[in-house]
Amino acid sequence: MVRIFTRLALLGGILSALLLLVGGTGLYGLGATNEALRSVYEDRTVPAGQLGDIGAKLISNQLALSAALITPTAEVIAASTATVDANIAAISKLWSAYTALKLSDEEQMLAKAFVEDRKKFEEGLQPALVALRANDVIEGQNILVNKIPPLYAPVKKGIDALSQLQVDGAKKAFTDASARYSTIKFISLVSIVGGLVFAGLFGLVTLRTITGQLGAEPSEAAVLAQSVGSGDLATAVTLKSGDSTSLMAQLKAMQDNLTQVVTNVRNGSEGVATASAEIAQGNQDLSARTEQQASALEKTASSMEELSSTVKQNADSARQANQLAMNASTVAVKGGEVVTQVVETMKGINESSRKISDIISVIDGIAFQTNILALNAAVEAARAGEQGRGFAVVASEVRSLAGRSAEAAKEIKQLINASVERVEHGSALVDQAGVTMTEVVSSIQRVTDIMGEISAASNEQSLGVSQVSEAVAQMDQATQQNAALVEQMAAAASSLKSQAHDLVGTVAVFKLAHGAGGHAFAASSPRPAAKPAPAVTVAKKPALASKPKALSAPGSATATDNGSWESF
Repeated sequence: MVRIFTRLALLGGILSALLLLVGGTGLYGLGATNEALRSVYEDRTVPAGQLGDIGAKLISNQLALSAALITPTAEVIAASTATVDANIAAISKLWSAYTALKLSDEEQMLAKAFVEDRKKFEEGLQPALVALRANDVIEGQNILVNKIPPLYAPVKKGIDALSQLQVDGAKKAFTDASARYSTIKFISLVSIVGGLVFAGLFGLVTLRTITGQLGAEPSEAAVLAQSVGSGDLATAVTLKSGDSTSLMAQLKAMQDNLTQVVTNVRNGSEGVATASAEIAQGNQDLSARTEQQASALEKTASSMEELSSTVKQNADSARQANQLAMNASTVAVKGGEVVTQVVETMKGINESSRKISDIISVIDGIAFQTNILALNAAVEAARAGEQGRGFAVVASEVRSLAGRSAEAAKEIKQLINASVERVEHGSALVDQAGVTMTEVVSSIQRVTDIMGEISAASNEQSLGVSQVSEAVAQMDQATQQNAALVEQMAAAASSLKSQAHDLVGTVAVFKLAHGAGGHAFAASSPRPAAKPAPAVTVAKKPALASKPKALSAPGSATATDNGSWESF
């Protein structure tokens, strides 16, 4: 498509060329006319004047001679002859000036003939002048009447021919100038009319093309562009039927596209603002819950440390009780060896043995309950997770039973010592004491085995509690990291919310047409924060008689949602 600048430049160039043509033609005509006038003046008018003067001088000579013949006085004759001499000199001067001009071939031929005729004429005048100066009027008259006219006729004819030649040359110059004027006039008129017609047609086509390309007045396009530039996209645009390529059509398409883009951006930014507000609120809720969870885990970790310390003490007590039971077994064996020496005291030994049996029964019951509690502690350790409040109850019972086991073992030791002393004095009851001591040794061995089992269970319990404590510490560390991440997410969500509001404010600068989706932004209320889950209180449960279960690995049962945390 030819640009508007090219069209206007082409129009201006053609008009300038036509103007130059008309101006050049006019200047050429003026120059040619000036040259013709100069030629007519210098080559025709001046020579014609010179020839006219020569002709006049020739006539003046004849008149002077006639005057001298008519009035043959000395004064008149002197004046007439002086006039003739002066005229001859003037004619020579005029002829010299004439011949100095640029003469045509025809003029040169006529001039050559005139020079010869003039010479003859002037030679014919000399006898007449001599006769007049001699006051011979009759001879002078005879010469003037009979000899001068035949000599004057060729001279006059030559002058007339030269003069006519000048007239013909001037006429020809006039004819040429008239023809040149007609030609220049025709060229100028054709150029002017053609230029006007071309300028009108080309200008009309250019205007129609420019108007078609604009689609409207330039002021309307400027108003539309200014409205779009100022953010007003609601300006109505009216296009001609079938107009899809003009500037106004493109501006309208741009306005429609901008309206669609702004509408989409506005709606999207409103959605982003709403979503960011909800995300920010949710992050705040999550941050609060995470802080609560971290606090609970911290308390749980502290409780687990205390429980671990208690379990370790329990295990140490169980080991000490086992050692005491082994010592008691050794003493009982020694007592069997010297039972023959305690015959007198076997009754006391029997009574002590019964007490020992009762105590051992108590120890047996305590050991059994300790075993059950140890199993319950293992079960609770497997279920513990984060909240291990059941460990405190189980640990308390284990500590109580372990204390009773220690006291019973101490009483057993005292009774065995008393039995040994009585055995020294009761050798009479050696046989019965031997049987009784055998039973005592067997019972103590059972107590020793049970205490070994208690010690092993306590060690396993201590190991499990240590693993649980380590898992709780890891969970507490992870929860602290999660809390930091949640705070960062909350800050990012708040920043996103602020940016979304800024984007909505930026897009709100654009004014959209009614119904184009440009509704005012109303920040949706964020969803209400979820209430923190209430703390779950673990009730004390009765000990369950079940086989011990393997302790779970730390972190294997880590919950991933709030429901799991609360149910745990």
